[in-house]
Amino acid sequence: MSSAASSNPAVRLRGVSKRYGETTAVAGLDLEVAPAEVFALLGPNGAGKTTTVEMCEGFVTPDSGSVEVLGLDPLADNAALRPRIGVMLQGGGGYPAARAGEMLNLVAAYSANPLDPAWLLDTLGLTEAARTTYRRLSGGQQQRLALACAIVGRPELVFLDEPTAGMDAHARLVVWELIEGLRRDGVTVVLTTHHLNEAEELADRIVIIDRGRAVAAGTPAELTRSGAEDQLRFSAPPRLDLTLLTAALPEGYRATETSPGQYLVEGRIDPQVPATVAAWAARMDVLATGIRVQQRSLEDVFLELTGRELR
Repeated sequence: MSSAASSNPAVRLRGVSKRYGETTAVAGLDLEVAPAEVFALLGPNGAGKTTTVEMCEGFVTPDSGSVEVLGLDPLADNAALRPRIGVMLQGGGGYPAARAGEMLNLVAAYSANPLDPAWLLDTLGLTEAARTTYRRLSGGQQQRLALACAIVGRPELVFLDEPTAGMDAHARLVVWELIEGLRRDGVTVVLTTHHLNEAEELADRIVIIDRGRAVAAGTPAELTRSGAEDQLRFSAPPRLDLTLLTAALPEGYRATETSPGQYLVEGRIDPQVPATVAAWAARMDVLATGIRVQQRSLEDVFLELTGRELR
């Protein structure tokens, strides 16, 4: 692939809108996903995440705007695009009477160079369930099988809609490792998730949407730093004079006693700030204990922007 081609976005949306009756699911959305990155699309229920992904997959027609996936139109060029992408639908989408192993082997048979289905079943902990019908699989097993079907064909781009929903902690870590492996292999991953720690752990870049519009975008570090102040808390004897501490801290930092003997420093906490607190305490001839830094989480950012919890 030429460098010019590889620099083009794997996914590009320009001014995309979609309405269902009186409800606007997506409203003039612009998005770009770079090749070989893990891209997380976050938002409350009803924010437009699934509709956006379904337009990229060619399952839903936008009312306006343009969608390009690997340089192709997901609707007009669907036949050319389908072998190059993997799709993990929300809710699995399996055949109720088909056995798990049969389903994966069937999907693999449509691919020119598939992964070994037996290896995928083993990696995802499904070997013992290979002869179990889809309807009898647990919710977590159905999710793992859907993931296996999405990646068995070695896609260039994979869409994962809530990939770890219904999984226990161990299965979730296995899926995380698989996604990390896809990134290392140069596969572009677009995922939606209700697990904010999952997005923070896996995603190279995140877009948060609300009511069909993008309200924030950036790397996890950029989003948690943006407009935020970290907090450093410590304990010391009550009613200490904070004048010297405030003077020693960079401009704009605040130091307060939140309750007797409990102190708070607010600002961008870098490695020098705890050292400054310790030096101030030494000058005051007291011991500062329990020094701990609390940084803003992705959940804090999400709630600030949307005012709602992911449910």
